[in-house]
Amino acid sequence: MPVLNRIADFAGDMTAWRQHLHTIPELSFDCPKTSAFIKERLEEFGVDEIHTGIAQTGIVAIINGTGAGRTVGLRADFDALPIEEETGVEYASTHAGKMHACGHDGHTAMLLGAAKYLVETRNFAGRVALIFQPAEEDGGGAQVMCAEGMMDRFDIAEVYGIHNMPGEELGNFLTTPGPIMAAVDSFTIEIKGRGGHGAMPHETADPVVAACGIVQAIQTISSRNVHSGREKVISVTQIHTGSASNVIPDSAMINGTVRTFDKDVQTLIRKRMEEIVQGQAASYGVTAELDYEVGYPATVNDDTATGFAASIAREVVGDAKVNAETPRVAGAEDFSYMLEERPGAYLFLGAGPGAGLHHPKFNFNDEVAPIGASFFVRLVEQMQPVVK
Repeated sequence: MPVLNRIADFAGDMTAWRQHLHTIPELSFDCPKTSAFIKERLEEFGVDEIHTGIAQTGIVAIINGTGAGRTVGLRADFDALPIEEETGVEYASTHAGKMHACGHDGHTAMLLGAAKYLVETRNFAGRVALIFQPAEEDGGGAQVMCAEGMMDRFDIAEVYGIHNMPGEELGNFLTTPGPIMAAVDSFTIEIKGRGGHGAMPHETADPVVAACGIVQAIQTISSRNVHSGREKVISVTQIHTGSASNVIPDSAMINGTVRTFDKDVQTLIRKRMEEIVQGQAASYGVTAELDYEVGYPATVNDDTATGFAASIAREVVGDAKVNAETPRVAGAEDFSYMLEERPGAYLFLGAGPGAGLHHPKFNFNDEVAPIGASFFVRLVEQMQPVVK
């Protein structure tokens, strides 16, 4: 794989860092061991500034280049998931019920590798801000880091991130201008009726039938209210009600998720869902309350930054291994908050065959890290070349 020679030289170190992080997975904002390990490596490399305690356990480290210039941000997330690991690897999780099932250990290793190289060479102008972020999976660590003023505090002009993609050919880069990942919202509908004997339904206000009607009606939002060319997902994932075969219950609960790429579509879906819930409830003689929770916004790549990032990816892995118009993904990513504050781009990096993300048998492919590190390095060097 065409990676920078110096990065290839310490690929073994990157593997060791990654596998150590894999043994100590931590959740959400509560990542003290992970944060301490990252800080120790950054101190060893000799980065110019290390700022800790951002979003509790997040870190921003600064590397000064040669000469004046802007600050480019490079981000890696480092939290794990509440999953019991089933990989059987010798460096498996030592924290019961927690594992790195999304490759954030690998993302951290590739950014550490880029940091080591950039400190050694400083073949760029301006500064690099290394952003090590907690709570991507749960809690919106990127939002908290931004809310705490990270972008202005460190004068970050642009920001870039990578996510590994198992199942995609090793070394393939995938990105696209505009929305690349969806906004993720969740909803809960509480239905209250009047229960009774299953043999006497005429004496009840049946929340079970109402729930079925509401679920079916919600699906018409996609097919009848939103233009067919606008991408969206509305999925009901839970219905809970009842306790016996001959009892009509008093209440029912519906839960689900909404994924959108455009704020106007998101607004329309939320409005129509409220109207449908109230209308259906009235028609069945029950009451219903919609709790619609807005989550991470869509991850929207800047057009110019995406084109530049794609050109760097081609330099690293070749034209044939870069798709700069990949289809959007309905998953969500809190890097979206950083892209709302600054232009930049988010890319997927193929990791080859293996268990999928969030699977108990998932294990990051260590061959990916030198490729990602080389991308980060070349992006900085080409964006901010030293003026001679």
